[in-house]
Amino acid sequence: MATPPRPKANKPDPTLVFKSAVGATVRTIAGKPELEVSFTADRAILTSDKARLAALPRLPTTRDIAIARGQGDAMAMRLASHDPACHRKMAPQDPDARAVFDALEQARVESLGAKRMAGMGANLAEMLEDRLFRANYANVTELDDAPLAEALGLMLREKLAGIDVPPSGREIVNLWREEVETRTGTSLDALAQHLDNQTEFSRAARTILRDLDLISDAELDQQEPDESDGGDADAQNNQAVNGDEDQQEGESDGAEMEGTEEAPGEHEEAGDVEGMEADMAEGDEEAAQASEDTPAPPPQGDGEHRLSNEPTYKIFTNKFDEIVSAAELCPTEELDQLRQLLDKQLEHLAGAVARLANKLQRRLMAQQNRGWDFDLEEGILDTARLTRVVTDPLQALSFKEERDTEFRDTVVTLLIDNSGSMRGRPITIAAICGDILARTLERCGVKVEILGFTTRAWKGGKSREAWLDAGRPPNPGRVNDIRHIIYKSADEPWRHAKRNLGLMMREGLLKENIDGEALQWAHKRLLGRPENRRIMMVISDGAPVDDSTQSVNPGNYLEAHLRSVIEEIETRSPIQLVAIGIGHDVTRYYRRAVTILDADELAGAMTDNLAALFDEEAPGEARRRWR
Repeated sequence: MATPPRPKANKPDPTLVFKSAVGATVRTIAGKPELEVSFTADRAILTSDKARLAALPRLPTTRDIAIARGQGDAMAMRLASHDPACHRKMAPQDPDARAVFDALEQARVESLGAKRMAGMGANLAEMLEDRLFRANYANVTELDDAPLAEALGLMLREKLAGIDVPPSGREIVNLWREEVETRTGTSLDALAQHLDNQTEFSRAARTILRDLDLISDAELDQQEPDESDGGDADAQNNQAVNGDEDQQEGESDGAEMEGTEEAPGEHEEAGDVEGMEADMAEGDEEAAQASEDTPAPPPQGDGEHRLSNEPTYKIFTNKFDEIVSAAELCPTEELDQLRQLLDKQLEHLAGAVARLANKLQRRLMAQQNRGWDFDLEEGILDTARLTRVVTDPLQALSFKEERDTEFRDTVVTLLIDNSGSMRGRPITIAAICGDILARTLERCGVKVEILGFTTRAWKGGKSREAWLDAGRPPNPGRVNDIRHIIYKSADEPWRHAKRNLGLMMREGLLKENIDGEALQWAHKRLLGRPENRRIMMVISDGAPVDDSTQSVNPGNYLEAHLRSVIEEIETRSPIQLVAIGIGHDVTRYYRRAVTILDADELAGAMTDNLAALFDEEAPGEARRRWR
């Protein structure tokens, strides 16, 4: 008798050794033995105790390895040579100025590493090229589309550490170089002199901001830290980095040899790393901000009056705003191609998301099962109990009546943030989940509306031009052209609207986000619906951001308006509101909210929260008790 062949052992993941080496390297450079280093399919994110690097393909190329090492090196240097307390005290309040200030500080810590370890410079260059390429900066031709913060950071890396401007960043640097060098004069040279001292470097960076008219002369000397804030920390961090230089190089080189094998046709892209610098700047200051920047509670209303800060929100002009169907923003042929792209992304996620959707469907269908009351004196004759009459003629006839089910007349609105920071995996997962949930809820008799919100242009568009033509009146309110998109209306079948969801994959669609007005728009649409139960789910990855509006109004202008809108919906409206934050804490805005770190968790969060809402009592009863 022939013996059956022994099953082949599963081949080990060839990247495991490399990942382990990268983790050890990051911990060593950062001087944090307990730092948790992992690889995620979402954006690269750094917090004080966790470093999440973009995922690697199973058989990475040499470039994939260099990009991963560059991300790890940048994060490690951030932890080793950056003092969050000093940074917060020196950082300006204006959003545009803050963005440049953050970019200069990140360029400083990366330049420190590149100067001390030659291999790190090459890794950082590959990481930068990958990020800039994904942001499509190579095709920028107008100055308004070229972010100053990004250009200055690249110029500073070139000046301080000799890291050449990556090919995908040359256009934005060329657009800004002449103006920056003309206006800053020798201020850029001063940055190089204070590379090892964060406090002095920050002072020199503020001078750069003043030269570029991002802050005034009066603001130049504000927010000065104590003399002890930066120096000791810098010296200690520098010593830690220098002492571990040899170990870093050895471990990283060993990791590279382990992971360079590549099979033809099996190359995959690494995870999206756009915005990594912003994520690192926000993440490693998270703990300190919790105590210093905890937002005030939403203002309380008085009876049926409008909220106290609602009248302070203004719109300079709504002449250029638009509410548009997704089909109107894209030719039919391109929309078909984008839908095909979304379907390809759906292939490897369909199993997990569909299982969650089926779980939700079972819970909803269970609530729709018929219920009956028996042994009634009137109603429908209960034929199953006629035998009692035969066996005992004195027994009265038994009747039954169908019990009303609480689950009926429901509509769900998915309001999806279409801002630039959602680009990549987050917007892809959001589109996929919207697609799956629309199909699932439609089978359950629940109507679904899918909406998106963004702006028509970066940095204000025609509204800002109108404000400039009007002589720049102070505190103008919102000065950007908003774009609200209808991907699927509530009464439209999924099969007619499924193509529209592919629009979220279109390059150039995602810009800035003004959340407060988007919630008001979606809420107004829901109020006009006849259904008894109305649910709105907001999917976002952070606070409202519109550089044009925030630069000419108080810094918390959009955030204050968002809070007032949320407070009004949650306490005065019959609509149930829930929010899901991707990578950012939205629980500080919404009473019912959940924050997820990876976009892959979105499907589970959406289904769980929807199921919980359906399990609740009728919203009218709950609202009466709140009052």
